Amino acid sequence: MSAQANSGTQRFIACCSVALLVVVVDQVTKWAIIEWLPLYDRVPINSFLNLIHQRNTGAAFSFLADQSGWQRWFFVLLASTVSVVITGWLWRIRREGPLLLAAGLSLVLGGAIGNLIDRASLGYVTDFIQVWFGSWPFPTFNIADSAISVGAALLLVDAILLSKRK
Repeated sequence: MSAQANSGTQRFIACCSVALLVVVVDQVTKWAIIEWLPLYDRVPINSFLNLIHQRNTGAAFSFLADQSGWQRWFFVLLASTVSVVITGWLWRIRREGPLLLAAGLSLVLGGAIGNLIDRASLGYVTDFIQVWFGSWPFPTFNIADSAISVGAALLLVDAILLSKRK
């Protein structure tokens, strides 16, 4: 195996390891919330942060949560497709793709898989981080959602500032 091929394989493995770390941290924290915090109970951390056990049958901001159940399998299919596409993208850029792009894709991949596991096995996603802005609560989220958001931000920075130059 050439040095470049070996380097590319190592980079791909590193990206997959980041995604796996996100999945593990996400699933462990969700498990802890399910085990130790009854549904809808709230634990205040400080004046702007709570832990609260909630279930989201929809997508971001509970989009489609009020539907009859078809959305579960739609989101399972969507997350599965996105995960396959991102994995292929990471493989294609393994040798010379921008590091920021690879990092963003890895975080989005880990978050997508973390929420996919919940949705496929439970029928909903466990959310537990609640942030308050004054008297307004931001929608409750989890580690997977955080990884997806940070990953998407990195993808935007890459698209606007870095990849645009090439």
